[in-house]
Amino acid sequence: MTMKVGVIGGGGVSRFHFAGYAAAGAQVVAVAEANPQTLEQVQAEWRVPRGYASFEDLCADPEVEAVSVCLPNSLHHPATIAAARAGKHVLCEKPISMSLEQAQEMIDTCREAGVILQIGHHLRSNAAAEKARQLIISGELGRVTFVRLRQAHDWGGGPVRESFRTLASSGGGTLLDNGSHMMDLARYFGGPVREVFARTATLGFEVEVEDTSVVSLEFESGALGSVENAWTATGWEEAFWVYGTRGALEYTNRLQTPTLRHVFRSSPGTDWNEQDVAVYQFAGLEPHSRNVVEFLQAIRGERPVICTGEDGMEAVRLILASYQSARERRPILMAEVS
Repeated sequence: MTMKVGVIGGGGVSRFHFAGYAAAGAQVVAVAEANPQTLEQVQAEWRVPRGYASFEDLCADPEVEAVSVCLPNSLHHPATIAAARAGKHVLCEKPISMSLEQAQEMIDTCREAGVILQIGHHLRSNAAAEKARQLIISGELGRVTFVRLRQAHDWGGGPVRESFRTLASSGGGTLLDNGSHMMDLARYFGGPVREVFARTATLGFEVEVEDTSVVSLEFESGALGSVENAWTATGWEEAFWVYGTRGALEYTNRLQTPTLRHVFRSSPGTDWNEQDVAVYQFAGLEPHSRNVVEFLQAIRGERPVICTGEDGMEAVRLILASYQSARERRPILMAEVS
């Protein structure tokens, strides 16, 4: 049977969710959006029969079986709680919440309601990241020694979007906005983190939050890492590098078609600057939309949840530890953050 879903929030990211539901054969039957003009526009564009002014009203719709929460960070917690209590499965955009306490309540409420909770760390659904994780787990890289992650942009040359400008609405700047994705990938590639040391700055915009950040990581495995984020880049960049004792992985969208390069030494006679290289290019759905497809697969029991509420909470824990480190100008052990 066709699954009937609702989308909460009509902003830019909601379009990726709608495309994912369409690709999966689900039917978006309702959308909630507080701005009347945006609601009218989205309903017309998506041909959605029912529009609501609040997430509470959408969650009361008995036909809706699952929802995407595409709201500002400060509303992730109340919208997820309302949906779970109404018996809806939830795909919540990142970050899961603005505090560990809220994250735990979201996890507990969804578990008690018997509904799926997936966090929209869509980079796990990037085919390049999925392939990278396969190569890491297989041992092709040997022991992982260093993980470098970068996501940066310049808001398309315009101002910072309104809901991202203040601590009250967003909870943080680029370190939370972009860094939560990178922290999730750090754990996805390198495993649990032991310690963080961070620096943040506001250099390009007149906002309450940071627009530039760098975080140094020490993994429990002994590997090191770096997470770099900025709203002060030019254009859009998303990239990762993973180094190991037997090979390395390199990925960036900055140079023409995004490719994953696996660099290793297998052929005899190579020298220090000559290596074997396997190049991977990927087709198919954009990662946001693929993440939605995987959400529906998890609801149907066809696969595990790709990014659980617990995964989302650990990404927030790393961000909060990084903010503490930047404030106190010292390394923070993750064991200290509860």
